Amino acid sequence: MKYESFTLSNGIRLIHKFTPSVVAHCGLIINAGSRDEGKHEHGMAHFIDHVFFKGTKKRKAYHILSRLEDVGGQINAYTAKEETCIYSSFINNYYNRSIELISDIIFNSTFPNKELNIEKEVILDEINSYKDIPGELIYDNFEELIFQNETIGRNILGNPENIKHFTKKDIELFIKNNYFTDEMVFCSVGKIKFSKLKKLFEKYFGAIPSSFRKNKRIKFENYRPDQKIFHKNTFQAHCIIGNIAYDIKDNRRIGLALLNNILGGPGLNSRLNLSLREKKGYVYNVESTYSPYSDTGVLSIYFGTEKGNLEKSIHLVHKEFIRLKISKLGSLQLKKFKRQLTGQLAISAESNENLMLAMAKSYLIFNRIDSLKKVSKKIEALTAEQIMDIANEVLNSDKLSTLIYK
Repeated sequence: MKYESFTLSNGIRLIHKFTPSVVAHCGLIINAGSRDEGKHEHGMAHFIDHVFFKGTKKRKAYHILSRLEDVGGQINAYTAKEETCIYSSFINNYYNRSIELISDIIFNSTFPNKELNIEKEVILDEINSYKDIPGELIYDNFEELIFQNETIGRNILGNPENIKHFTKKDIELFIKNNYFTDEMVFCSVGKIKFSKLKKLFEKYFGAIPSSFRKNKRIKFENYRPDQKIFHKNTFQAHCIIGNIAYDIKDNRRIGLALLNNILGGPGLNSRLNLSLREKKGYVYNVESTYSPYSDTGVLSIYFGTEKGNLEKSIHLVHKEFIRLKISKLGSLQLKKFKRQLTGQLAISAESNENLMLAMAKSYLIFNRIDSLKKVSKKIEALTAEQIMDIANEVLNSDKLSTLIYK
């Protein structure tokens, strides 16, 4: 992948990929998320990504929202466990407007008390609405189960009691303690010459004072398998089975990504979909998810089913685990699954917004971007023996945790 990069003296990095599209995308990603919160700060990272849009030294909330909306663009944000991102999409001749706005939001927000109180109500409503979706809530509860008493296990939305008491001072302290310039990347995918983009980047980010991270996240090392059942008033039973997995820098993560895809990736021909849905009709949705973090990871298999089919579905999931642990993939099977994963990555990269966000995160963590060709070579190099070894380690029945809503 051809891209250009530059680093300011304050440590903020810029990366850009030129595309001929009339629509451009850019954003700032920061290596700080819900995992970096203190106990009394639970929910702070997500709260900040809401209140960033509520006023700066020169703009009120309405003017922030209208700045790009008025020209057909949009600005958005997300918070994850280990990163926060503010990003935008717009017609490419509005680069100056977009970059200036993102810089203003990140570094000049004023967090007015009236707006904070309004947004607290919005987030409390968001938390309550989330509780009405057991198929999503169970993922948070599962990470709480496997990462017991660790910050990485907390849900991103936060604790309602904490949120009610957040102040402007609390917000500014969290930003001071976690938003470091050497842990920021500004990423762009669009039709603009790098020389022009670099000037805009220097104009709006060059004067930001340097701040460098000194502390490191505490590595998670105390996993103990667990099983829990929650009795809920739902029509379906919901279940997650999983284990901790490889971190984002582990060389085996490519193999696990392939194994995850074989098990329950987006393809309708995944083994779990064929077994539980196509052959038995037990589920509408079954999926496998691999989430790598900086020092650990999670592999989780989720499905929802009629309560009378719960035990039979769990049995079929474990049956597929055993197949992958004891039966080596044939050469034709392995080749097919490799092609499938490579194709999915290529299709995802066709969305320039997805590409921009993926580039930003990769450059934040690795300080490089691997091309699709390079990733494909890594996938092609995987052997059936490696996939089996990974299956025996990650799908080890003695290490699996299970969470059930019924």
